[in-house]
Amino acid sequence: MHQKKAIAQAVALALAYTALGAAPAVAQDAQGPIQRVEVTGSSIKRASAETASPVQVVSREDLAKSGKGTVAEYLQTLTSDGAGSLPTGFGNGFAAGSTAISLRGLGATSTLVLLNGRRMAPFARADDGQKSFTDLSTVPMEAVERIEILKDGASSTYGADAIAGVVNIILRKDFVGTVLKAEAGESRYRDAGTGKASITWGRGHLDEDGYNVMLNAELYGSEMLKNKDRSDRAWIGHGDIRPWGYPANTQFASGFITPGASGATPSGALRDPATGNYVSLPGCAQFSVTAAQDPAGGCLWYQDQFRSMQPKIGGMNLYGRFTKNLQGGLQFYAEAGYSKRDTEFTLTPPATSGTIAFPPNAANPTGIINYGNAILMAAQHPQNPYGVPVRVRYSLFDVGPSTRSADNEFSRFVVGLKGTMAGWDFDTGIVHSQSTLDLDYSNMLNMKVLQAALGDPTNKYFPYYIGTQAGKNPASLYAALVTNAVSHSTTQLDVVDFKASRELMDLPGGALGLAVGAEYRHQSLDNPSLSGTLDGSINSSYVAAKGDQNVSAVFFEVAAPVLKTVELNAAVRYDKYKNFSSTTPKLGAKWTPVKTFALRGTYTEGFRAPGPAEFNAASQSTGNSTVSDPVRCPNGTPAAGGATLVDCAITIGAVKVGNPNLQPEKSKGYTLGMVWDPLDGTSLSVDAFKIKRSDEINPLSYVEAAALPTAIRNDNNLVVNGVAIPNTGTLLLSNAPYQNSSFTEVKGVDVDIKQRFRLGDYGRATLGLTWTHVASWVRAEKNGTRFQYAGTHGNCDTSDCAGTPKDKISTTLSWDRQNLNVTATANYRADMQNVQYAGAVCASKYADGSPAPGNCRLASFTTIDLSARYQVTQQLQVYGSIQNLFDKIAPLDPLTYGGMSYNPMDASGAIGRFFKAGVRYQF
Repeated sequence: MHQKKAIAQAVALALAYTALGAAPAVAQDAQGPIQRVEVTGSSIKRASAETASPVQVVSREDLAKSGKGTVAEYLQTLTSDGAGSLPTGFGNGFAAGSTAISLRGLGATSTLVLLNGRRMAPFARADDGQKSFTDLSTVPMEAVERIEILKDGASSTYGADAIAGVVNIILRKDFVGTVLKAEAGESRYRDAGTGKASITWGRGHLDEDGYNVMLNAELYGSEMLKNKDRSDRAWIGHGDIRPWGYPANTQFASGFITPGASGATPSGALRDPATGNYVSLPGCAQFSVTAAQDPAGGCLWYQDQFRSMQPKIGGMNLYGRFTKNLQGGLQFYAEAGYSKRDTEFTLTPPATSGTIAFPPNAANPTGIINYGNAILMAAQHPQNPYGVPVRVRYSLFDVGPSTRSADNEFSRFVVGLKGTMAGWDFDTGIVHSQSTLDLDYSNMLNMKVLQAALGDPTNKYFPYYIGTQAGKNPASLYAALVTNAVSHSTTQLDVVDFKASRELMDLPGGALGLAVGAEYRHQSLDNPSLSGTLDGSINSSYVAAKGDQNVSAVFFEVAAPVLKTVELNAAVRYDKYKNFSSTTPKLGAKWTPVKTFALRGTYTEGFRAPGPAEFNAASQSTGNSTVSDPVRCPNGTPAAGGATLVDCAITIGAVKVGNPNLQPEKSKGYTLGMVWDPLDGTSLSVDAFKIKRSDEINPLSYVEAAALPTAIRNDNNLVVNGVAIPNTGTLLLSNAPYQNSSFTEVKGVDVDIKQRFRLGDYGRATLGLTWTHVASWVRAEKNGTRFQYAGTHGNCDTSDCAGTPKDKISTTLSWDRQNLNVTATANYRADMQNVQYAGAVCASKYADGSPAPGNCRLASFTTIDLSARYQVTQQLQVYGSIQNLFDKIAPLDPLTYGGMSYNPMDASGAIGRFFKAGVRYQF
């Protein structure tokens, strides 16, 4: 609390100082010819880069000073990035192996990412099995010229998916020379090593030679980091958080025994037919490294014994561009890009007792198999002392942990022609882009073989010995039992576009600008499920999507300087899909009463078309989410009759099925702000924003779906006064189709301050601060129920349950003197209530039943990064950085499933202080 107040006071002081005076950023340089530029969100070239829309520009210098190794790493430090962002370390998610940004916390699917102003094929597997997005890992960082982040919608220019904003990554176009670059890094623990090498070559000046060709290639890699590698870093990476006051059976625990139930255990546990409770087989110490064992007799173990914190990554990016000036003021250009990224992430050994979902068929019309009830140990099995078939809970340590390999390839080709003709500036091009993803999950189980080997005495593999006796099993059994599950997914995007702009009549403030454009787009996705999942044959649920779309669109835009101090702009776009059409307007106004001050505002409408994973009835996905079981944990308190605290934050499966009757999501967005340069060297912008996204495509919320009779539960029903209550067993899985059901409304303020200092002989310095305050983040369900997520750990229905902090602040202080630059960056995330939504009971509890963490709040987190560059000679530069300079430890987070006992937003506090050094040589 004190830290939050201190930061708020510091920001208030910065704002007060700015109000006393500062310098022109809106004003234009009066010397030399005025260069007209095109700004993200508009197709009209203009003399001023400052439009009615708030646009944050990240330069090559900003990227270099940050010390970040990839575009994704940098963008995920933006204060406008929120819940639904996909970090590298989220290896157990649907889209493992990818990275993405989520502006305003509205999800990666509502953030449109462009490369040089045009779309890219989305990642070949939808996040949460539903949401298509662009993988930022495919962008070569060394080739980036700048990044423009448009913080209001731009569907009127770009079409679908721009609800939360647009990220336009602009690559270099006119580079001459050769640059070699190499860097390496490792943590203070001397692990998690990274390396990258790149070469950039360019030849030909467009103005002098009439052509330019540029080539860039980079290779990179990073070592896998296991959670157990941080076993001495407080709670980081620990599944067992009892030393900090929590119960044993938290979300990353298994093997514990509760009335009528048991987690999967490496020694094996059998259900006593007389009592209905599970009893462990002997030999737990041979497998589990957990010292303080389960007092109920279970073989307790935690996922950090196996699971990765950060994946092993190896990859390459290639990019080339050729530009040629032609006669008549025309210019031909061509781009080619290729990216390959291989990611490997280790998870836990497989278990016998999963609940598996797949499309219904004649043999199984429900489409669900609860192997926890279906797999029995036969009465004749040598390890069964009960003389009758019994249920078994077993984690197959004898098979070993499963490794998820995700190999992604991305390619993109563009050819285009631009120039001036009959007074029009035009640009037309053809884009072909494709993404492929090969998944390979090792050590998966053939469940039919497992079922027979344990329960069918006539089967050739019977008996399958478990636990301490697994050494008796023949190799032939494992050859039949263990399999690799694979899939090959593709997405493809083909675009033909044309746009043109010109100046028309003169108005009091200047010339009226007009832009027109048209686009035809074909996009397709083929995402088959892992082999063996079509009928529940392996221990993984069915996740598949397939479909294609054709989109035709036209748009118009005008920019009208109706007075010398007032510019109005308007745009409208019409998109035609097979089953619906969408018309999206945008209005903007900017008033500049003096050169150093402007007021601006916009109104936008946007939409997101349902994707193949959502509209195709053959598409289905099953994911995991942490919920409070409304039956076994009403009002946050375990129910009488056998419920425990684990029921109050239980990880369940959630089946989501495509719906061909879906309509697009729609949005309305508003911004109102100012840009002010009150003193020389000072600039300030403040923009309030509001986005309302309606007709949202969601399954019923997991909490509501858990209360339905269609929810799948175990049969360990609550027993009160000796009477079992039907359908009250441990929650396993919920089931719901997609629907246009709800709306989300986000309100907040962005603040951006820059102050430049001239220090004479001591060089110059720049102080920058960006602050995003989320005042409200409300989701309303179809039945009218409203959930306020601002300042809470929700929304846990999306991605990695990272939460919605009300404030994120990034402050940068950069100092340049002669050939030296030193930059320090502080990133702050506000504290959050550890509740699923405002007003809910605490989502986590200590072992004594009190709210957790302390006062039911996840502490705020601040890290400071330091980077330095020194120009040794005109050609040679050396540089280095220290991430998390003071080695701050991320706060303990018991709720998120994106990181083990730490929030994925705080990953640098889990990895620890990280050093990087490199050299850059330019010919």
